[in-house]
Amino acid sequence: MNRSTNRAMTWLNTVTAAALMLLTALAYGEEPMTDARAIVEKAEQVAFYSGQDGRTEARMLITDRQNRRQVRQFTLLRRTREDNSTQDMMVFFSRPADVRNTVFRVIKRVGTEDDRWLYLPGLDLVKRISAGDKRTAFVGSHFFYEDVSGRSTQLDHYELLETTEEVYRLKGTPKDPASVEFDHYIVAIDRKTMLPVSTDYKNAQGKTYRQMEVLEIQTIEGYPTVTHSVMRDLETGGQTEMQFRNIAYDLGLPESVFSERSLRNPPTEWLN
Repeated sequence: MNRSTNRAMTWLNTVTAAALMLLTALAYGEEPMTDARAIVEKAEQVAFYSGQDGRTEARMLITDRQNRRQVRQFTLLRRTREDNSTQDMMVFFSRPADVRNTVFRVIKRVGTEDDRWLYLPGLDLVKRISAGDKRTAFVGSHFFYEDVSGRSTQLDHYELLETTEEVYRLKGTPKDPASVEFDHYIVAIDRKTMLPVSTDYKNAQGKTYRQMEVLEIQTIEGYPTVTHSVMRDLETGGQTEMQFRNIAYDLGLPESVFSERSLRNPPTEWLN
């Protein structure tokens, strides 16, 4: 191969590389983000604050290590307050009979711990979920209370480990190790949607013992939305799938829906 041919091939390779970089930039944004905290805060916004309010119906399929199955069904309502940082969330259970009319209430506040309550209709009791209980099973599933309402990004330190064409991969380390059961976690955030698509929770030996994976994302009313996910307990072999349907945003949900009164008197007009 002569010198002019070599120059031509070098030029062609350069043009090809530039074209690939351009296509990647168009698909995933002009430049990848490099600040780990900015990435996770953007992901938190997309995952939990899309739209001014929202409604979704959910179905949990719980499978234990003996392959025995249980189903939970509920409707989730949420509304962001005018300060754009505080959010109210209500989860109303409808099936099966043993959890029917149970209600999970959350007030999310950026930068501080969330407030969480559980209404138990059989006892007519409103139970406050303490900080120590937020990482316990959510009505018998493999999701924790904190998984449902979202873990605040202010509770962890973050390190950007890797940026690929598809995802940002980050390491999250708790600021207060004594408050959680994990040593750290590795989260992958989709660069196109900015939604977390997998989280591996690690113990002190670096072994993954618990794993969340997003199985399906749909764009609904312009918002990228998780419609199917799974939480796996790799130590026991059990898992819980979460499926969402009839999702709607910006409904104009009134503030009264998210009051303590709704624990005992659900807002049926917004649930049916």
